[in-house]
Amino acid sequence: MLMRTDPFRELDRLTRQFLETPGTWSRPTAMPMDAYREGDEYVIALDIPGVSADAIDVDVERNMLTVSAERRPSRKTDDVEMELSERPLGVFSRQVMLADTLDVERIDADYDAGVLTLRIPISERAKARRIPIGAGSTRKEIKGERPA
Repeated sequence: MLMRTDPFRELDRLTRQFLETPGTWSRPTAMPMDAYREGDEYVIALDIPGVSADAIDVDVERNMLTVSAERRPSRKTDDVEMELSERPLGVFSRQVMLADTLDVERIDADYDAGVLTLRIPISERAKARRIPIGAGSTRKEIKGERPA
């Protein structure tokens, strides 16, 4: 139901590791994510610690789910001499390709303790269902020759 692999993610991580200034290659650039099916819905949990709920955007365009968040400095930087800065600031985003079988009109989002949880129901047309077989009032006999 979800796109399981992103062949460019590892290449992107390695490129950032070598091109960014020393000491910043270990900073996370994407939101760590868990995705699983729970009953009749898919659950996506993204770690976004240190971000307020109003700084998170969740958008769906066609089948592409985009989550973006902005982590802002916690204190004014004008009069502070920073000794160590390992907590990345700025805009983070993550995109997930969703299957046509998911009901993107009814996504539920909850943000608690630094984890954004999205619940995406499986659409009714995609759920397994039993097809009733009617018994006709008249039976029709099919005659034919058996193959030798």
